[in-house]
Amino acid sequence: MAHIHEKIDFTVAIFVVHDGKILLIHHRKLDKWLPLGGHIELDEDPEQAALREAKEESGFDVEFLGERPPTTSPGTRALIAPRFLDIHRINDTHEHIGLIYWARPKDGKMTLATEEHHDIRWCSLADLDKLSPPMTDAVKWYCRKAIEEISRA
Repeated sequence: MAHIHEKIDFTVAIFVVHDGKILLIHHRKLDKWLPLGGHIELDEDPEQAALREAKEESGFDVEFLGERPPTTSPGTRALIAPRFLDIHRINDTHEHIGLIYWARPKDGKMTLATEEHHDIRWCSLADLDKLSPPMTDAVKWYCRKAIEEISRA
């Protein structure tokens, strides 16, 4: 998707955990191992974007971990809060504010989005240090934290 602003965009990252492993993609354009995710489009809220990106990039429908406040009423829809937020630089003039979600797969069949990714795979904690190209320390921290928290939930 095209950037909605020249200086900053809002994005989602979905760390999907199943059986103690995390789902990762090898991003074709960035040549990095990353969680599922992408830009929040103008006609979406963060949850809708995360559900869409997860399905498009993996073939899975996912369920988020977190609490939805009981505050939905006409004109207001309560959202599950992301587990973490970050801001990361994309280039000298552009940044992303990332909404980071924990999730589990509900249904679907794992599918590689070949136009966007070289590979998709479930990774254990031990696998995180063996990926090539190496994963960034920040993404690795989120992976470990997601596996730890979701596996005990």
